[in-house]
Amino acid sequence: MKEAVLEAKKVVVSEIQEKLSNSASSVVVEYRGLSVAEVTELRRLLGAENIEFKVYKNTMLTRAAEAAGLEGLSEHLTGPNAIAFSNDAVAPSRILAKYAKKHEALVLKAGVVEGKVVDNAVLKELSTLPNREGMLSMLLSVLQAPVSGFARVVKAVADSKEGSNVETSEA
Repeated sequence: MKEAVLEAKKVVVSEIQEKLSNSASSVVVEYRGLSVAEVTELRRLLGAENIEFKVYKNTMLTRAAEAAGLEGLSEHLTGPNAIAFSNDAVAPSRILAKYAKKHEALVLKAGVVEGKVVDNAVLKELSTLPNREGMLSMLLSVLQAPVSGFARVVKAVADSKEGSNVETSEA
């Protein structure tokens, strides 16, 4: 009986380790003081962005973090914690920080972004970045700006040459 429980715990730890290693971003939050309805609403918001939100025992999270080589995460694993896993490096921080502004009981503690443990300050910085589509849109506008400027210059040169040809033909 005891061996079966131990084996089940090992499976959970390896599942957490795999999620920590394979996610672009994982964010640990303390949810003490949130109602069941508020946690359900938060899960719905995160689920809409394909972000998995789970509650694990801190001892299992600690073992998984150590097994994944994520030193420094364990010190943030006190109290009732939940963790959000995502393939988007920015989305969990953005959604959780926005939700925490409305619900002070939700506290962003730490996270793992692209394999590195980050603190609350970095998570807050990440939360100000736009989502992937917003970043791509910004990149596209930056790339288009020189092209459209070049096109305007070429058109102006062509218009001026046309204008000078018209003047010489009239003279």
